[in-house]
Amino acid sequence: MNIDLYERIWMWGVGVVLALFFTSTAVAALGHQIHPPSHVETIPPGQALSDPRFRRQGVSLDQRGRVHARVVGLMFTWLPPEMTLPADTPVTFHLTSIDVIHGFQIVRTNGQSMVVPGYVSQFTTRFAAGEYLIACNEYCGVGHHTMAAKLHVVPASQWKSPAREVADVR
Repeated sequence: MNIDLYERIWMWGVGVVLALFFTSTAVAALGHQIHPPSHVETIPPGQALSDPRFRRQGVSLDQRGRVHARVVGLMFTWLPPEMTLPADTPVTFHLTSIDVIHGFQIVRTNGQSMVVPGYVSQFTTRFAAGEYLIACNEYCGVGHHTMAAKLHVVPASQWKSPAREVADVR
């Protein structure tokens, strides 16, 4: 079998590119411990509103004084529809959906996550003082365009902290 010179060059080139790709992926995953986010925490979608983690949606403090925001997505709204958070403070968002996949995006920030029924999505971010729009960026049905909420971020000195949770709910 006679393989043309140009075909050999392309085959070797593709082989080298594939080897570089797999090597860089292995180095990132094994050497630097960089992994894609995964859905570790599960929740029965139909029981999300009665689950202890999401029974009270909104802002809360855990036992260590860290700020948490628990949000439930359902056609075509976010629960709660408004939240007030302290500025320049790490806030951990815990998100779930009871019906379909939603996209949770805090416009003009790096706060964004997919909200998948049966799973709890989580991310932590900080905000500058101001008012932010929370939008669904994943088409979820005919009322998708109405799925929005407001996030009010006030200076920490003006923020009225909620009561602390009795138990640290993850």
